[in-house]
Amino acid sequence: MTRGFSLLADLKERIATRRARVMTVGLGYVGLPMALTVHEAGFDVLGLDIDSARVAAINAGERVISYFPEERIADAVASGRFAATDDAGRIAEADVILICVPTPLDAQRAPDLGHVTAAAGQIASRLRAGQLVILESTVWPGATAGVLRPILERSGLRAGADFFLGFSPEREDPGNPDYTTRTIPKVIGADDRASAELLELFYGTIVERTVPVSSTATAEAVKLAENSFRTVNIALVNEMKTAFEAMGVDVWEVIDAAATKPFGYMPFYPGPGIGGDCIPVSPAYLSWRAREVGVATPIIDLARSTNDTAPDAVAARVAAGLMRRSGVAIGEARLLVLGIAYKKDVEDTRESPALTALLRLEEMGARCDYHDPFFPVMPPTRDHPQMAGRRSVALTADGLAGYDAVVLLTDHTAVDYPLVAEHARLIFDARNGLARRGVAVDPGRLIKI
Repeated sequence: MTRGFSLLADLKERIATRRARVMTVGLGYVGLPMALTVHEAGFDVLGLDIDSARVAAINAGERVISYFPEERIADAVASGRFAATDDAGRIAEADVILICVPTPLDAQRAPDLGHVTAAAGQIASRLRAGQLVILESTVWPGATAGVLRPILERSGLRAGADFFLGFSPEREDPGNPDYTTRTIPKVIGADDRASAELLELFYGTIVERTVPVSSTATAEAVKLAENSFRTVNIALVNEMKTAFEAMGVDVWEVIDAAATKPFGYMPFYPGPGIGGDCIPVSPAYLSWRAREVGVATPIIDLARSTNDTAPDAVAARVAAGLMRRSGVAIGEARLLVLGIAYKKDVEDTRESPALTALLRLEEMGARCDYHDPFFPVMPPTRDHPQMAGRRSVALTADGLAGYDAVVLLTDHTAVDYPLVAEHARLIFDARNGLARRGVAVDPGRLIKI
């Protein structure tokens, strides 16, 4: 029996019997849900994160992600089979290592794999024979084989023989009550047969359905295809919104009617732009890699540009609407922004178009406050450090009446929209949030943007 076959057989047996020890590197909006889902499937799980405060909060059983069930983290910790750590030395304890670290864009809007390479370096210095390493972070096609594998092989161990390596793109949708980590099909890819077998066995114990593909590069491309599709369609619907408005047609009504067609149409909705760690990022990775191999992606690039400028367009529409409806110049306006998260009902401001629009309005001279139940105090962020320490204002009748306008950019559920509708002088709604909740507003005080 060869060494590689023996290592493969042993790890298969450990996974099948749930005796394999699993580590997730990164405990954010991808790593923590995955870690908990793996634990709930019967494995012992250790989560590694560089944020010591977050590690302490998780080990104390705190609900660090708002849309989790109240006791999910506390119950996992209480089981004695789930814990968090900031000690990278414990990587050697794991049989399966899931890399779930951020892969943002840098200041030039180019891919930044710094977190991946840092994690890879930590793993390589502790890598032992028989471990399975899986990358889940968004990367370009070829990155697992061309970036991650060479770093890991500095250990002197070879992928596919001494250790095993694969890629499985994360598909989290924060706050979505209909789909969970377990129920979303899991795409898996590897570049050797042994690693492919292990990925299918491992994820087959965790999720309801696995979708094997032929290579890590194919699996990497799947994530970019999914989010480039969304990017293009969001840009398209925002363009249609402007065109239909000029024709006196409500784009929201158009979309709802078009969505009744049972084939050939999928509804996408306009808004103040795109945010989060997927839709703004994946198309940039695809476009960047395409240029490296001498291929142009003009449709994707145009959609990215359209979406990147959407918050500026929203600010411009607010300025024009204020002057037209109220005779108030934007440089003299006092505004309340409703919602600063990138999507409703999550405490996440990564690439948030609402924050970008708020800051653009302030650059134009407006004095802006915000209300967001998820951010009573704004923490420091990579994208908008100047917002740190600002506080959410309470919604009151007198307070609302004191603003020249309310600008609804993120339509969280836990907002008193009837109060806003009754007392705001003027409302700019970028999400159709009032109409979708059946809240009536005097048409003279409502502008959809």
